[in-house]
Amino acid sequence: MFLADTHIWYRWRAAPKKLSDRHVRALNRAERNNEAVAVSAISLWELAMLAASGKIRVNPPLGAWVEDMADDPLVSVLPLTPAIAATSVGLTALPGDPADRLIAATALCHELTLLTVDERIINWGGVPVL
Repeated sequence: MFLADTHIWYRWRAAPKKLSDRHVRALNRAERNNEAVAVSAISLWELAMLAASGKIRVNPPLGAWVEDMADDPLVSVLPLTPAIAATSVGLTALPGDPADRLIAATALCHELTLLTVDERIINWGGVPVL
């Protein structure tokens, strides 16, 4: 199982042509094998914020759209746990967005490879990425 960051998850379901070949292959393999792709619960919030700010367009209304994304049978939403919260605050070498730290901490705590295009996370090197 992989952990998809917010942008990968969104693109997978709403704009698949924007995914890299390696991400398409990994996600297609998961679909073929009926394996869920994990996402962090914080990604639900990030998607809602992106939609509310107009950075992404959603249909139907925002609340229903976020629920539809979370209810996808090929997605497993991983909750924010005390271990993830504690791990995230220790990731001070990862610059930027606290949501990125929570996503990275989720990958670390669940021992998952993170599907991401975020250069800060990739360059940080503290979590396995694809």
